Amino acid sequence: MDELISGAIHDPHAILGAHPKGDETVIRTLRRGASTVAVIVEEHKYPATRVHDEGVFEATVPGTVLDYRVEVDGEVRDDPYRHPPTVGELDLHLISEGRHERLWDVLGAHAKNGGVSFAVWAPNARGVRMVGDSTGWGAHDGGPMRSLGSSGVWEVFVPGIGVGDRYKYRILGRDGVWRDKADPMAQQTEAPPRTASIVTESRYEWKDAEWLAQRAQAQHYREPVSVYEVHLGSWRPGLSYVELADQLTDYVVEMGFTHVELMPVMEHPFGGSWGYQVSGYYAPTARFGEPDGLRHLIDRLHQAGVGVILDWVPAHFPRDEWALARFDGTPLYEHGHPWRGEHPDWGTYVFDFGRREVRNFLVANALYWCDQFHIDGLRVDAVASMLYLDYSRKHGQWAPNQYGGRENLDAISFLQEMNATVYKHHPGVMTVAEESTAWPGVTRPTYLHGLGFGFKWNMGWMNDTLSYVGKEPIYRQWHHHQMTFSLVYAWSENYILPISHDEVVHGKGSLVGKMPGDMWQKLANARALLAFMWAHPGKQLIFMGSELADEHEWSESQGLNWNLLDDPARAGMQRLVRDLNAAYRSTPALWMQDTTPDGFRWISSEDSAHNTFSFVRYAPDGAPLVCVVNFAGIPHERLPASAALRVPPLGALWLRPA
Repeated sequence: MDELISGAIHDPHAILGAHPKGDETVIRTLRRGASTVAVIVEEHKYPATRVHDEGVFEATVPGTVLDYRVEVDGEVRDDPYRHPPTVGELDLHLISEGRHERLWDVLGAHAKNGGVSFAVWAPNARGVRMVGDSTGWGAHDGGPMRSLGSSGVWEVFVPGIGVGDRYKYRILGRDGVWRDKADPMAQQTEAPPRTASIVTESRYEWKDAEWLAQRAQAQHYREPVSVYEVHLGSWRPGLSYVELADQLTDYVVEMGFTHVELMPVMEHPFGGSWGYQVSGYYAPTARFGEPDGLRHLIDRLHQAGVGVILDWVPAHFPRDEWALARFDGTPLYEHGHPWRGEHPDWGTYVFDFGRREVRNFLVANALYWCDQFHIDGLRVDAVASMLYLDYSRKHGQWAPNQYGGRENLDAISFLQEMNATVYKHHPGVMTVAEESTAWPGVTRPTYLHGLGFGFKWNMGWMNDTLSYVGKEPIYRQWHHHQMTFSLVYAWSENYILPISHDEVVHGKGSLVGKMPGDMWQKLANARALLAFMWAHPGKQLIFMGSELADEHEWSESQGLNWNLLDDPARAGMQRLVRDLNAAYRSTPALWMQDTTPDGFRWISSEDSAHNTFSFVRYAPDGAPLVCVVNFAGIPHERLPASAALRVPPLGALWLRPA
C-alpha cells in the first residue's frame, strides 16, 4: 500500500480496482482529498471505508463485479482502475521488437470510450503517473500507471476527460527523483515556452485524393523538381497555418515552383534553432495553430499542384529536462556513452540508433508524417553527423566500430530501414539526404547496399559555385574548375542543387550580398548564377527571399523585406526566377535525364579566359537545349570559336546576365 501511495509501483491495478474474493468482490479506489466514497453497482450503493490516510477507500460487494462506478463526495465518477489494458499483446510484442510501424496509434494519448488512454515507454522507471488538467498538477496528484510486463510500456485509461486536456507524465527514476516529462508521442503541444502535451484528435477531411493517386506513380528523378525552402515564421510573420494556406500557396504557384520545403515544423522549444532541435517529434509546432491547420496548409498546396517536403531531424535532440533527455532517469533515447550520445558541436544528445525501440520511434515518426499529414518528402538533416563515429571529434574522443572503422553501423542500418520502410508504405514520397561528404551510395537502393535515399543535396556543387561567383570576375579565370568539377561526379548520385538557409546566415551574406561589385553587378551575377543553376544537371532548391535580391542576411526574428519589390531591378530578379521555373518545367531536356550522362554534353568547358560555359542538355524524346552562361561581368557579343563548335541548331536557351 505504501508503494501505491508513493507512486513507486509497477502494477497499481493489483491493489486498486475490482478483485474477486470468494462470493464477493473487493473494490478499492484512490481518491485523495475525498471525505466520503461509495461504490455503485447497478442501482445499489455500497459505502466505502478509508483504509489508508492518503485516500485509499475499500468496499466489499456481493458477487463478481467488474462494472461499477464510484461516488466521491456526492459526485458519481468512473474509475480508471476498472478498465483493462489499452495496449494489446501484439502491440507490445511489436514495440519490443522495434517493428511497430503505426506506433502513434498505440503510444501517446488517445480519446476513446468516454475517456483518454495514455501509454508511454519508460522501461527504467520505478513509477509513472499521468498528471494534468484533470488531476490538478499537484505534487501527489495523478493516479499511478501500470507497467505492462517486460515491454517498458506504462498505461492507464482515464475516464471523463477528452480532447483539449493538457497533461504530462510524472516519472520516478531509479535515482528516486520525480521528473515531469512531455509525452514523446504527443500529437499536439502547448505553444512555447509552455511545454505541456495536449490530447488531440484530427477531424480534418482531406481533399487531395487526386494528388495522392498521381504521386503514387511519380518518378521524381525523371520529373521537374524545383523547391522553394521556407521558414514559416519569417516568410510573412504572424500568419497561421490556415492563413499561410492561401498566401503561401498562391505565391508558390505564381512563382512556378513544384515543391515547397518547410524547415522543421515539429515542436521545438527554442525558435532560434529554426526547428532543428526538436522536442515533439509527433506534434506540429503550436506557434502557427493546431495540427489540423497544418493539414489544411498541405492539402491546399496539393490541390494547387505543389508538393510538400518536410525537414526532419533524426540525428539529435535538445537537452531540455522536460522532453526526451534522460527520459526515465537514464539515457533512453540517447546513447549512454558520451562519445556516441552527445554532439560536440551542437550541445545536443544523439539518438541511440542501435536500440530497437528508439529506431522504431524514429522510423514510425517518418511514416507518421507521410500517413497523417500526406507529406511528399522528408529532407533528413545532418546525415553526415550520423554516419561517422568521429564526426567533429578529435583523437581520443571516439571509438571505432567492431571492424575497426569510423562508420556508425547502427546509424547506417537505421537510415536504410527508414528509407526502405517509407518507400514500401508510401510510393511516390521522396527522401532527401543533407550529406556533406563523399559517402558512396547515398541514393543507391538498399537492396544494392546503398542508404536508399531518393536524392542527395549536392553540397560540393554549392560550395564550389558560391566560392566562384563570390570572386571578382577578373580572378575567376583562375578558378574555372570550380564550375566544371561538379560534372565529373554529377551522375554518381541523384542530386538536388541547394542554395539553402544555411548559405545566407552567420556572416555568409545573402545570395546577392555574396556577389562582388556594385548593385548592378551583384544583380547581374546573381541572375547568371540562377540561370546556370537551373540549366545544370540536378534538381533545384533556393531559400525564400533569394528571389527578392535582399542584400541583408536572413534572420528568423524578422520577416522577408517584401518592399524590395518596389525596386524594378529586384522585381526583375523575382520575374527571372518565375520565368526560369516556367522554362524549366516546359523543357524536358532540363530534367528527364538528370541522373545519366546521356542528358548532358559540354560544348566548351575550358573557356576560362572569357568566364563562359556552354553545354547541351538532352531529353530522350525531345529537342536538345543549348545553354551558354557568361560569368565575365561584361557582355560578349561574339564567343570564341571553341565555344561555338558543335552547337545543334535545334533549340537554344541563352543564359547570361542582362
